[in-house]
Amino acid sequence: MDFDTELVRALQVDGRASIQDLSAALGRPRAAVSARLGTLLRDGTVRVVAAVDPGILGQHVLAHVSIRVDGPVEPIGERLQGLEQSVLVSAIGGLHDLIVEVRVGSMRALRALVAQIRDIPGVAEANTIIYESVIKGFFVSHYRGEIALDDTDWALIDELQRDGRRSYRALGETVRLSASAVATRVQRLIDEGVISISAVEARGLARRQLSLGVGLTLERDAAAVEAVASWPAVDFAARTVGRFDLIATLVEPSAGDLFADLERLRALPGVVRTESWFHLRVLKEDYARTLTRLAVS
Repeated sequence: MDFDTELVRALQVDGRASIQDLSAALGRPRAAVSARLGTLLRDGTVRVVAAVDPGILGQHVLAHVSIRVDGPVEPIGERLQGLEQSVLVSAIGGLHDLIVEVRVGSMRALRALVAQIRDIPGVAEANTIIYESVIKGFFVSHYRGEIALDDTDWALIDELQRDGRRSYRALGETVRLSASAVATRVQRLIDEGVISISAVEARGLARRQLSLGVGLTLERDAAAVEAVASWPAVDFAARTVGRFDLIATLVEPSAGDLFADLERLRALPGVVRTESWFHLRVLKEDYARTLTRLAVS
């Protein structure tokens, strides 16, 4: 595993890990870690951001919509990017041309949204898969409903959604609290499952990392699900209802690595069939959500 990959995966575990902690975890000099992280953040290879658990916003239905189009993909991709309910839009190679992941408050809202997508000129087919439960994915932090948020909490969340590594001192200046008071609040938000803070890496043919989506049909799922969730190369995994039983996203630096991962998936006990799609260009990946946005979702 190369230095950049090690660094990004450490930040996916703890987006606010200090340079000292990252240095110790990776066995690399602090100066090297600091310099490399600075470069990755400045050139847009990596963003470290906070994501609010969908449950706290009332977004109880998460879904994956596979879209086949007649004609050019990009104009339809632009329309999908503009949907408030969309968190991920990607142009793909496979049986379909685009995928969009959405969050809404109810099944009724999902039906209306899918109908809206199907009405976009050029959309030939929109196939929906519902996420029953997300088993791996930084944007779901398993909020337990045991914390009341005030305006200061929301102000902090808003800032952290833009920059998850912003210093406690800078955050304190924004909300007019001491750095120590801010640190306590942020840790409480994380501990209570309100937010998670993690690295989001740019992916696609023009980027350092390649990404492959895989849908799995399972005969018996327990062992396969546990195995998939434990793999470092798996960026996201969810139990689903629809044409698949499980969806996973693989992220690797080469097509050869992705093929090896896919073969490993196919060999898991209980895996009956797989379908895969290559992410050619990720058009949108935005997990920032607020109560204001929820009103239109």
